[in-house]
Parts: sequence; structure tokens; C-alpha cells
Amino acid sequence: MAYQVLARKCRPQDFSSLIGQEPIVTALRNALTEARIAQAYLFSGIRGVGKTSAARVLAKALNCETGPSADPCNDCQICREITTGADLDVIEVDAATYSKVEQVRELTESLRYGPARDRYKVVILDEVHRLSRQAFDALLKIIEEPPPHLVFIFATTEIEAVPATILSRCQEFNFRRVPTAVLAEHLRRISETEEINASDAALRLIARAGEGSVRDSVALLDQMATFGAGTITDDDAVRLLGGLDLALFHDLLAAMLAGDSGAVVTLVRQVETEGRDPRHVHTQFLGYCRDGLHLALGGDAGSSELPEEDAARLAVLCRGAGYENLLRLTHQLLASEPAVRRSEAGILALEIAWLRAAELPKLTRVEELLAGAAVSSRPPQPAPAPPARSAPPPRSQPRQEDRPAKVAEPDPPPAPAPRHSSEPPPPDPSDPGPGDPLAPPVAATPQLGGADALQRFLDAVTTKKQPLGVRLRAALDLRFEDGALSVEVPRGDTSLAKALERDTNLRVLEDALAAVWGAGSAWRIHEVDAPAASAEETTDDEPAVDAETAGDPRVQTVLDIFGGKVVDPR
Repeated sequence: MAYQVLARKCRPQDFSSLIGQEPIVTALRNALTEARIAQAYLFSGIRGVGKTSAARVLAKALNCETGPSADPCNDCQICREITTGADLDVIEVDAATYSKVEQVRELTESLRYGPARDRYKVVILDEVHRLSRQAFDALLKIIEEPPPHLVFIFATTEIEAVPATILSRCQEFNFRRVPTAVLAEHLRRISETEEINASDAALRLIARAGEGSVRDSVALLDQMATFGAGTITDDDAVRLLGGLDLALFHDLLAAMLAGDSGAVVTLVRQVETEGRDPRHVHTQFLGYCRDGLHLALGGDAGSSELPEEDAARLAVLCRGAGYENLLRLTHQLLASEPAVRRSEAGILALEIAWLRAAELPKLTRVEELLAGAAVSSRPPQPAPAPPARSAPPPRSQPRQEDRPAKVAEPDPPPAPAPRHSSEPPPPDPSDPGPGDPLAPPVAATPQLGGADALQRFLDAVTTKKQPLGVRLRAALDLRFEDGALSVEVPRGDTSLAKALERDTNLRVLEDALAAVWGAGSAWRIHEVDAPAASAEETTDDEPAVDAETAGDPRVQTVLDIFGGKVVDPR
């Protein structure tokens, strides 16, 4: 007797053998049991998930001598003839070769007559989306109002190509992809029946390569059993399934997470040397990364579709790298998939996609930048002081739980003009001199209100909020005394006070205050008369300007930001 391939030999003959489609099986069984038979059914789904097999089983269940029943007996003459395709009352038509409107009209004319022997005349129209528009129109009337003995069963892999007028006259059943674990168990049963020696790891690889299609998976099992003379080894499964090399994938993922571009190039050359399809390898690697995502989230390695040992190694790698890093990596690889799939230079597109993914660990995360992390290892440099003025004492941003300084205080007595001379103040006779043995060491910790503390405060503010730091540096005077930071601004200048009304600026100010002078440090704003520029501050290169222009806080802010100077306001 001629050999029959496993895909035909193991075809489901009853609803119990239809794997992975339990909701559809339940609905059809209930319809048969309660005699709620529709005039038309539409089965849709990918290839090889049981659409045509379910249609034949339904035809047998409708016409079985013991039926209609939830399952056909497969022993009576009607069931056997439907199985072999010899029943005259069950018409199976391939719409791909029966698509013309004249052929459909001939079919509909013959359907007006009752069945020759069976209880129902069943028409199975496979790949119905291949019918022409006129052929669909010719079916509309008989589908909507068929004779009582007629049942249509349509099957299609492209339900979007079926007109809505046909869909509205049918009961739709969407056949889903069969899960890999269910497919592997089904292949195990077939292997035991056909005396095929195959490990669980090999069967999982076959089921995964089938991509949810039962027919494709069984055909792969048949092919590999023929190759190995009834024995399927793990090495044969890896080689025949197009290079699902888990060791290569593990090394590649580890190199990407470590940013090792050299190792990535070596692995790309290995893929090229072995002659593997770069598109297929990239698709399989995406699936491997997806398993890693699940494991990084805390999934059980035993529930993975990978072999137990490989799943355990992948879990250790991915949990050490972190879920967020692995998510960014997988997203980058997925975005590169169309380029790899469509490129004529597939191996080059694959290499570029993998090298770009290996650059991700070298980048600075946006979250870190928003949090104020430095982009480089060098400490942030303070903004340059205006060239025409001596730099005021460094300024800092204070933190405070309450806001006593939002409202300007009453005018204090006129404050002396800030010192612009580079000469140090005269020494206090009571202070010990530098040669005095009682003098403190030079490297002693600066005072709370000293220049170092103010500079650290200004640097902290500028790092997180540069515009606010520039405004504070532009203040007339900045000093910390009596547990509070005092900021002197020109009279009428409310720009700083308005800026601190925003919660983000206020939070930056208070965080910097707490970091330099401790929690609970206060701050206040004083409005004072701006001092007029002295004659010795004016040079030939920098003409004197009127007081109104020089004291404008907006002008000074721009000068501080860009390191400029006022040449001539006229």
C-alpha cells in the first residue's frame, strides 16, 4: 500500500481530535445537540489549524446514521464515504479553481434539489475569499434563504477579503493558532503511535517552528523522522529547522547587553559562514528575546518553550540585565525587522541591526538626564561671570518647607554697594595671622555662609535648572546668614519671585538648600536700589551705559547666559 503522509493520516475525524479549538468545538456540539443548525457557517484562521477538517466532521455529524449527534460514529457507511470524499450529498469545492460566476450559478441551480440519500446536503467551499465579486453576488440569495435541507460551510484564511454581505449571512468561527505546548503534546502522541523516537526538546523546537499550525508541525515531524530513519535528535532538529541555535542566541544577547560590538560582528560572521537565512535568524532571535523578557519579569523557566537548561541560563542573564534594558533592546530589534526582511543585502542589514542594538548600553538614559545626572564624568562648570563686572559671591538655591520669602519684605536701610574690588578686606586685629600657631589649617571646612558653600549651592541649582541658576547668579547679592539665604534683587524686579512661584523651580531651590545647608533652611528676597556703575568700571572697550539699561534684569540675564557685555545701549 502507498505511504500516506502523517498530515493526512493523522487528520481529525471527530471533534475530540480537533486540538486547540475548544470554544469552537463546544459551540458546534451544542448546536448539534439542540438541533440549532444554521444555514451557513464561516470558518476563518491561518493555514493548518483545522478549518476544513472541522467542516468535514460537521458534515458527518449532521448526516451520521446515529445523528445528528455531537460526534460522528465514523463506522456507518455515510461517515466512511464522507471521510473518503465519495458521498454525493457532501460537495467540497475549491473556490480557487471554481471562482467564475457561471460556475457558481451552475452550483446554485443544482442545490435547489434535495439530497439523494443523506439528511442534509452540505456544501464545503474552501478558500472562499478567492471567489470573484460577481460569484459572491450569485450566492447571496441562496445563502440567505436556502432550502431546509441545505447547509453551507465556508473556509478562508483571509476573512477581510470576504464581503460584508456574505459575513452577515453566516455564523463566524475564528480558528486561532494552536499554542506551542499543546502542539508539542500532540506531536508526542503521534510519535508514540508511529514509533518515532524524539526528545521533548526536539518536539518543542518542531512545534515552535510550526508557528501555531498543526499541519505544518506534523509535516515537519514527518520530514525529520524520514531524515533520521525514525529517530529525531536535538542536533538534527536544530540543523533542519533553519538554525535555531540557542547557544549562539545566548552569546549574542549577552554581547548586546554588554555593548560588545566585536563579539556581535564575530557572531554575524558565523551566521554568514554557516549559510543561514538572516531573515529567519533575526525572527527567531526576536522570539528568543521575547522569552527573555518574560523571564526577566519573574516568569518560571520551566514554563518557557525552550529546553530547561537553556531557559535557566537565559533567566540568569536577563534578570541580571534588568527588564527595562531588555525591553529597550527588544524594541530596537523589532524596529529593525522590516529592514532586515526587505533588504536585498540581508546579512548586512542583520549586522547593522545587531550592532545598533549593541550601542544601547552605551547611551545615557533620558530618566537620568531628567534627574540631573551629568552626561560626562567631569563636574559641571559654573556659568561664566559677566566680563564687565566682578563676580558676586557664589549663590545657591535653598530649600524650605514654608515659603516666607514669596512676598518682598519692607525696605531695609539702604545697603552699601557690593564690593567690586579684587582687594581682600582688611584683616581683623583679633584674628590670628597665617603664621600664628593658633591659626586654623588652610584646608579647613568653609563656613556655612562662605563662598564655597554658595558656589556649591549655585552649581546644584544650575545642574538641575539652568535658567533658575542664571537668575540667582544675576542677583545683586547672595549670602547665607542666620539660617536663611538672602537674595538681593533690584527694586521692582519680580522675575525671580515669579519664577519661584512654579513648583518645579521651588522644588529645585529647596533641594539645593537642603543639600548644602541642611533641611529647614529658609530663603527670602530683598528689593534694594541697584547701585550705579562707578567710573573706574568703564573702559574704552566697554562704554558707559545708562543706569536704566544696565540695571534691567532681563538684559543682565541674557548677558549671564551668553557671557556677553553691553557695548553701547544707543
